[in-house]
Amino acid sequence: MSDGVPDEARRWLSLFHAGDRPVLNACYREHFDTVYRAAARVLPAVDAETVVHDVFLRLMSDESARRSFKGGSLSAWLHTLSRNLAVDRVRRRQREGAALAQLAAEPRDVEPPAPPELELDADLLVERFRRERLPAKWAPVFEARFVRHLSQREAATALGMHRTTLAYQELRVRRLLEKFLLTPEAR
Repeated sequence: MSDGVPDEARRWLSLFHAGDRPVLNACYREHFDTVYRAAARVLPAVDAETVVHDVFLRLMSDESARRSFKGGSLSAWLHTLSRNLAVDRVRRRQREGAALAQLAAEPRDVEPPAPPELELDADLLVERFRRERLPAKWAPVFEARFVRHLSQREAATALGMHRTTLAYQELRVRRLLEKFLLTPEAR
C-alpha cells in the first residue's frame, strides 16, 4: 500500500476491495516477485508458479478474498497468503501420497477380472457384417482401414491401389457399416 495520506490509503483500499482493474493490475506488477518468492521457499518452481496464479486469481475473482485485507502492508499480507497456499499444496500432496501408498500396500486380486463381453460382442458383430453385408471386393479395404486402423496412405500402399480408389471404397464400406449398425436386427 502507498505511503500517502490516510484518505488516499482509504480510497485505495476501497478500490482494491471493489476489484478495480488498474489497482489489481498494479498489485500484480508490484507484488508478483513477493508472492513467487514466498511460494518458492516451500515448493518447486513449477508449483510455486501455480500458487502465484492461484493467489492473483483469487484477488481478481473473489471479493471476500480482497476484503480479508484490512490495510497495512499489502506485501506482507500477500506473502502470508501465498505461503499458506504453498503449505496447503504440500499437505495435500502428502495426503495423496499417503493414500496412494496405502492403496499400493493393499493386497490385490490374484486373478484379473474377466474382460467385458463387449469385445466379444463387437467381434461377433464385425464377423456378421463381413458375412452378411460386406462385398468380397471391399473386404481388404475394410480390414486395412477399420480393423487394422491404417491411415489411408498406409492402406493404399499396403493394398497396392491409388489413395482415391481406397477413399471411395472406404466411403462405400462406411455407409454399409452405418446402415448395418443402425438397423434393429443388427443389435
